[in-house]
This record gives sequence, C-alpha cells and structure tokens, in this order.
Amino acid sequence: MECYIEDVYKQFGSLQVLEGLSIHFKENQVTCILGPSGCGKSTILNIIMDILNPDKGEIKGFEGKTFSTIFQEDRLIEWRTVEENIDFVLRNRLKLPQRKRTIEKYLNEVELAEYKDYYPRKLSGGMRQRASIARAFAYPSEIMVMDEPFRSQDVNTKMNLMKTFCQLREKDSRTIIYVTHDVDEAVTLGDQIVILSDRPAVVKRVFENPIKRHCRWDKTQEIEDLKKEIIREFMDEAE
Repeated sequence: MECYIEDVYKQFGSLQVLEGLSIHFKENQVTCILGPSGCGKSTILNIIMDILNPDKGEIKGFEGKTFSTIFQEDRLIEWRTVEENIDFVLRNRLKLPQRKRTIEKYLNEVELAEYKDYYPRKLSGGMRQRASIARAFAYPSEIMVMDEPFRSQDVNTKMNLMKTFCQLREKDSRTIIYVTHDVDEAVTLGDQIVILSDRPAVVKRVFENPIKRHCRWDKTQEIEDLKKEIIREFMDEAE
C-alpha cells in the first residue's frame, strides 16, 4: 500500500506549523524532506509515527507499519553495551539465536564488531551514531525514519556515516523518510527530494533525483546543477 499524507494541517496554539501539506512516499526509496530549520519537519515525522494527531488531513498507508528511527542524538542507553543496546530493541521481535546473528551482522557492517562490549561513553560521537545506525537497520522495520541524523558530526565523520548508511540501504532496502536542512545530504541520499517552505510549511516542489545512487558521490556538473536548482527554491523563499 502506498504511504502518503494529504492536505495535512497542524497548529500549536496560535502557531500554524503545517498548512495543507501533501507528500507521497515511494516504497523502498529514500524520500528526503528538505526545509529550513524550525519549519515543521519533525512535526511531520511525529504525525507519520502517530505520536501527534493532525488537526486536519489524511494519513494513509502507515497503519500497522513498524518503524525504526535514527535521530540527531544517538539515544543509546548508557548503562548497556553496544551489543546490549541493539539486543534491547530486538528482544521482543526475534528469538535469541537470530538476535545474536542479526547483531553480529550489523555490527560487522558498521565496523563496530570489536567494540560490542564497550559502553557508549567509551565511544566517539561518530562511533555512537554508527551503533545507532546498526540498531535501526537491525530492527525488522518496514519504514525507517531519520531526523537530521548527521547534523552534529564534523565534516569527515558525517561523510563516513553517510557512506555507511548508503552501503547498508543497498543491501537492506526499505522505505526511508529522511529529514534534513542540508542540500548536500538531500542530493546524495534522497531518491525523492521534497522541498518545504518556511513555517507554515507547504510543499514548494518535489524533485525526482535523476542521478544514480552510486554516482551521487562524484562532483559532476549534473550534481552541481541539481544543487543549484534546489538552492534557488530556498533563495526564492528568502526573498
């Protein structure tokens, strides 16, 4: 079933955050929601995950779906090891032998297998976020929600985390909803890029990324032209 939100409104007190917002999410693709900070991107995710109710509008296709999440903060449990953090979200979903195989698989994928017995405080920020990525992919979800997961990382760490994410999603395809205010992230990771206005948020334009996934790391003219076109949408909003 296709997942979408249609003509969604959300207001907090006198503050109108979303105004007639409509987005269709393509199955097994990354839909990147790109918008200014504070425009209501996280509110959209909370509505999709049924944490918030919209004031008006339709939310279809998400009923009964399982979600995994990656946030800006890694949200690891400090008193559990890396292995235990992943096991914690799997314990009610998989039997012990399968949990162990799954944890081992994804810790190897993010190059943290040798740190499985470490507590989060012993890890760098990038390593903690890799553990968070492993946990999200290990969980047998149908939809993955990512809320500015690389925002607090330095440039090199961010690039490595993005590559780790891309490698995992090529092997383990699922529908991904990715929120960011970073154009480079949107072009590199998004198959569909939805550009929002400032608050109250409406959809200004939707780009279907014409660049093949494995080519998005190259600095080609096609990529630069796409970035310029997306940036122009923000410039129009600012003016």
